[in-house]
Amino acid sequence: MSRIRLLPETVASQVAAGEVVERPASVVKELVENSLDAGARKIDIFIRRGGISLIRVIDDGYGMDRDDALLSLERHATSKIRSVADLEAVGTLGFRGEALPSIASVSRFRLTSREPDAVAGTEIVVNGGKIDIVRDGGEAPGTQVEVRSLFYNVPARRKFLRAENTESRNIEHQLHLQAIGHPQVAFTFVRDERLVFQLPITATLEDRIRDLYGNDLLEQLLPLKGSGSSQVRINGLIGRAGLSRQTRSQQLVFVNGRAIESPIITGAIREGYHTALMKGQYPVTFLFLEVDPGSVDVNVHPAKREVRFRDPNGIRDAIVRAINETLASGLADWQDKFRAPDGMPSQPVANLTLRPQVSAPEESHRELPIAGSGGSPTRHVAIGVNRPYLGPDSDADSTTGPQQQFQIIGVLNKLYVLMENAEGLVLVDQHAAHERILFEELRRRMEEQGVPSQKLLISQTFELTPRDADWIEQNVPVLQKMGIGIESFGPNTFRIDSLPGFLNVTDGAQFMRKVIDDLKSASDRSSPLRLGEEMIAKTVCCQAVKANDPLRYLEVEKLIQDLLDCELPYCCPHGRPTMIQISNTELEKKFGRKV
Repeated sequence: MSRIRLLPETVASQVAAGEVVERPASVVKELVENSLDAGARKIDIFIRRGGISLIRVIDDGYGMDRDDALLSLERHATSKIRSVADLEAVGTLGFRGEALPSIASVSRFRLTSREPDAVAGTEIVVNGGKIDIVRDGGEAPGTQVEVRSLFYNVPARRKFLRAENTESRNIEHQLHLQAIGHPQVAFTFVRDERLVFQLPITATLEDRIRDLYGNDLLEQLLPLKGSGSSQVRINGLIGRAGLSRQTRSQQLVFVNGRAIESPIITGAIREGYHTALMKGQYPVTFLFLEVDPGSVDVNVHPAKREVRFRDPNGIRDAIVRAINETLASGLADWQDKFRAPDGMPSQPVANLTLRPQVSAPEESHRELPIAGSGGSPTRHVAIGVNRPYLGPDSDADSTTGPQQQFQIIGVLNKLYVLMENAEGLVLVDQHAAHERILFEELRRRMEEQGVPSQKLLISQTFELTPRDADWIEQNVPVLQKMGIGIESFGPNTFRIDSLPGFLNVTDGAQFMRKVIDDLKSASDRSSPLRLGEEMIAKTVCCQAVKANDPLRYLEVEKLIQDLLDCELPYCCPHGRPTMIQISNTELEKKFGRKV
């Protein structure tokens, strides 16, 4: 007797449903994608009890006649794929032809659809995959799908659903993705008879983000600069340096309009924000990639969440470059905020190094007034940006170089420098600011001169997998610049005879595996000294001025000047902010001067 049997159609449909319909949010995703593919300009979504009791999606798209409506409930039936060539260059959101029959097999399902010029539409009722009713319908042009009692006939699946609130939040997140990816479509979401959001058609992504998340978040976003590369166009908005979240809930990525998850892109985003994020934090991104449909495979996951790129390294480097350029482009605007209020006098000041032994006149050698403790009157200062170091006894020429002006008010808690600029109050963390200055200076020296290495008393050998061994052989120059003396010592075997002098390494093999993992995740544009940056950050943390370290006027002036000259002045090398701006508007609201 044969042990291999064909599954009954009902069981096969439920197996297929398990790949596509994981939870109520999966149903909403598939139905909304179908609506978008049908050219809908308005989509309404209604749910009850987290979508378990009811999901209803109504659109004003093209609609279907009776034959197409019946065919849409057959497995592998789709209007979006005609040949293998179409599958290799998918240009629509839905394409598998499994969503509707899979959903209908595990629910009480009702579909009504009507073409714009049709006299009547079609209504189809399905229970557990069996068609019960097919008749004329009188709904408005477009398509309406109603899913009730999800998983009523698959109790094993239903018991794994989360609490209703959790499932509702998953649905809302899915709708946020679709709404952000398609700002030209209006969305309405109603949960348990309560309106959650109603989004009108918008002209720009900025308007859609404002409608969903508010103006406060929008003001902290930067438009992506650069066009990517010949193979990918990149646009969207990303958070300023220092803006982060504890989860990836607002790290959104779209490829050709499809919200996706990709370890390659996730790594590229983190690489682009390198040293601008605290550990364990995630950036806020609304990242849109447009690529040739033939260069990306969207058919690698049953639920279409993941994609595979033909040239992942090119995609990664383009993203890193775009984020780097965007963060750098914000520097001019950021520096421009530090202008003195109108009418403030400016004085040239000495360009001094930030050292305790600085020699300065008694007038300028006084400590800053401590906030709330009286002390010396406030001085007005003018900082020259991008001026060369003139030495501790040289005065800067006030007639050369651009001038950025601000007013230093005092020091709070012997840590935070208080300043006034054109927009309001600025607080500077003197320790974080000095960390960033020292970090960039030391990294620049090491990149120019290389990392000094130290010979090992006894050389160490280790073996690697063929793939990692091949990677090392291709990157020997990079490793040598990092101060690692390494050479081949047989098939997939290497010998180390020197290591960076600032590292204390006991296990050379484990150290090299970490090097490989770190550098393989970095982009081609990254510093070749990526491994040393963590040690540099720890070193400058010990050397930077601390809280309770009193700074003189000229020392604070030099600190701010050097910070403004940094490549990434917004945060310390650990990702903490160096400065916080409190606007005049915010102050007026706090004091009740403005509602």
